[in-house]
Amino acid sequence: MDAQGRGQAGDIDPADQWVLNPHTGEYELRLTPSAPQSGIPGPRRAAPSPNRAGVPASRTASPVAPGRTVPPPRRRGAPPEEPLPGRRGRRPVKKKSTAKKALLWTGGTMAFVLVAAAGGGYLYIRHLNGNITSVSDDGASTGGFQTDKAINILLIGTDKRTGAGNESYGDKDSVGHADTTILLHVSKDRTNATALSIPRDLIVDVPDCETTQSDGTTKVIPGTDDVRFNTSLGQDDRTASCTVRTVTELTGIQADNFMVADFNAVKTLTTAVGGVEVCLAKDIDDEDSKLKLSKGTHTISGEQALAFVRTRHSVGFGGDLSRIGLQQQFLSALMRKLKSNDTLTNPAKMIKLAEAGTKALTVDSNLDSIGKLKDLGLELGKLNVKNLTFTTVPVVDNPTEKVKATVVLNDATAPTVFDMIKNDVSFTEVKKKASASKSAEAAEEAARLKGTKSAASEVRVRILNGGAVAGSAQAELEYLQNEEGVLKSENAGNADAALSKTTLEYAPDQADQARRLAAILGLSGAQLKPGKSVTNSQGLPTMTLTLGKDFKGAGVSFTTATKAPEGVQQSTADKVECAK
Repeated sequence: MDAQGRGQAGDIDPADQWVLNPHTGEYELRLTPSAPQSGIPGPRRAAPSPNRAGVPASRTASPVAPGRTVPPPRRRGAPPEEPLPGRRGRRPVKKKSTAKKALLWTGGTMAFVLVAAAGGGYLYIRHLNGNITSVSDDGASTGGFQTDKAINILLIGTDKRTGAGNESYGDKDSVGHADTTILLHVSKDRTNATALSIPRDLIVDVPDCETTQSDGTTKVIPGTDDVRFNTSLGQDDRTASCTVRTVTELTGIQADNFMVADFNAVKTLTTAVGGVEVCLAKDIDDEDSKLKLSKGTHTISGEQALAFVRTRHSVGFGGDLSRIGLQQQFLSALMRKLKSNDTLTNPAKMIKLAEAGTKALTVDSNLDSIGKLKDLGLELGKLNVKNLTFTTVPVVDNPTEKVKATVVLNDATAPTVFDMIKNDVSFTEVKKKASASKSAEAAEEAARLKGTKSAASEVRVRILNGGAVAGSAQAELEYLQNEEGVLKSENAGNADAALSKTTLEYAPDQADQARRLAAILGLSGAQLKPGKSVTNSQGLPTMTLTLGKDFKGAGVSFTTATKAPEGVQQSTADKVECAK
């Protein structure tokens, strides 16, 4: 929003119109000394135009809220104002520092680039609500993040060449594929996060997806197998909700929300923060991306920043995986800049950042409100960047290709990475603050696994299906009998109710059997439920194993990894790395 849009003539930077009110300690919008305005602009509804290129909505000034007049400045040297009647002798209220207020304003700025820009400066975003474009999630997401649960945001960067100066990049006729995709997982306790990059050339199965087209009509687009991941968006009129469904099928993780950005996002966001500092371990002169930088550190923004994140032939092995590493280094550098005091305590910079972020983003319909963006920003603002890990889906070269152009999942390590994220396991060492009651509970659960174990041939158990896919009880039974020697076992059919977690109930005198079965299946102490035995089909006391929704297949361990598999690439946002 420029000054002219508010009826103010002259070439005025909107950031310069925000001034510190010495009585409240808050920044307020003042358009002219002779025309007092409301301290905080009211929200403006988005214009009903079909796209951002349409005619701007009419703008009207928000009325001044009752009791929110801007106090006149005190003259230098004037005596302090007398307190209001009835307030003499009260202890003065301690004001929050400007830096702390800036932290509250920015929220997500210290968490991630796009989310950060959307969450940052949310008081001013009310003023810019019409900047945000939203599209339907078509039922592909969970319906929106929740403050009491872990958060999964899918960030999609398209290669669509919209915007001034972008026509010369790559394929100018691109429909807008999923060129850069990151699944951002933020832990339930907000102590850590994982940013999982998904290679665009990864071979996946894109499922059928119901979409809402730009003209408002709905269309079910048939899925395709064994295709590049980037075709989950744009190809055959696929929308971002198709990319969400593809990620869910690939990883087993369903996104709460998604955000889409084009080339302009990188240019405008880096310009808004005054550039970011990157490091090169060698000289780069890339004809394709048009990046030319010497070895060492450089502050880049705008077109140069876009060229940096598009470079691949001059770094690493020259492929998309090398480009992903470069992008992760860039995003880490941008986050460090966003988190720095130079950004957080600079209202003008924060306003420009919020302006750039809201214009650069397309969000899902569950996130298209200032309240939701503010709440998301505040949740992400709790994160320390040293506990944000960047990693990439583990892949190997496609074995069916003679000329290597695509990749496939590394079945040895990718499932573990997905499982860690699904189970909210941090990729960094995070000190946990546990209450006394939780510590006692954890100790009790751990004690259930300690002690003697009976032989597998002495384990007597019946298996129920309590939420796993059909046939799971029989499959697990065959595994236990044929592979592990648990011959005194039987399939007892379906449980009375579905369970989210698999459990093993046993009587006190069956504890040694329970420990043996736990060791075979990888059950945790929390999954062992001391209780009572039941009578099996032979009239003998037996334990009960109920397979829950967490059952992944016969013989697959229930134990969740506590660290990433060896060889999985990862870095944290607080570390400075130089592109090689």
